[in-house]
Amino acid sequence: MDGESELYFELNTGAKMPSVGLGTWKAPPGVVGEAVVAAVKAGYRHIDCAQVYDNEKEIGAALKELFSTGVVRRNEIWVTSKLWCSDHAPEDVSRALSKSLEDLQLDYIDLYLIHWPFRTKPGSRGWDPDVMAPLCLSETWTAMEGLYASGQARAIGVSNFSTKKLQDLLIYAKVPPAVVQVECHPVWQQTALHNLCKSTGVHLSAYSPLGSPGSWIKGEILKEPLLLEIAEKLNKSPAQVALRWGIQSGHSVLPKSVHESRIKENFSLFDWFIPQELFSKISAITQQRLLRGDFAVHKSCSPYKNLEELWDGEI
Repeated sequence: MDGESELYFELNTGAKMPSVGLGTWKAPPGVVGEAVVAAVKAGYRHIDCAQVYDNEKEIGAALKELFSTGVVRRNEIWVTSKLWCSDHAPEDVSRALSKSLEDLQLDYIDLYLIHWPFRTKPGSRGWDPDVMAPLCLSETWTAMEGLYASGQARAIGVSNFSTKKLQDLLIYAKVPPAVVQVECHPVWQQTALHNLCKSTGVHLSAYSPLGSPGSWIKGEILKEPLLLEIAEKLNKSPAQVALRWGIQSGHSVLPKSVHESRIKENFSLFDWFIPQELFSKISAITQQRLLRGDFAVHKSCSPYKNLEELWDGEI
């Protein structure tokens, strides 16, 4: 692949999704707007949002500023948002997207994802057992298909789905998901899910592609000796190697930072590559899922009694 063609991945809708997006999870209000502006000025054309991050209003204000000052046009930027667990009831799905669109000050969203294969009671926050509710994923997906048909969501997909859950969705979906967004990095490479995506035309998008250092996940993948060794050989940072590995593996990456220098560094991926002999070594790294999802598990209140059931054995 040449650098130009790597800037986008084509989805099963025909849309071109930019291969590097700015993650905004844990980006606090007061900081996230500046990060979005810095990212777009550095070349990013993809912002990954979610209603539950509690920062879509500020992102919306930043986007409005970027549009009104002519830095970028709406049709040049890709914005993703996500349906939270408390809005899975079919009658709540459209309202939830409308709220995100209002906060983001947009007429449509480029990609709308079911955030988790998990449901909580309407209006609730958090994961307490007393707000857990029975799943209705096929009904929720039908409502998502309605948003796609209306044009409010130009593409639809899912997040935090195991290989089996994606397989199940592909059986009952009238409109197949365009994207599955999951944790993916050199320490959790998602090989089975990748293979399913490649065979079914679903695009894999990687959140926490650097392992979320600095968050409560406390991933230490950037200290992985092999990544340090490759980074030194190529005169790049371990973060750049982890992100470049993702793009060469065929998936988009969503690094999160609020620091301008790191935002720029994380986008400097298109004028170099990892040689095959070094790239192939990365598959030998010991695998470990960092975001395990214990909060979604409960013996009696959750549809998932243990982590095995949540991830269908992929832990």
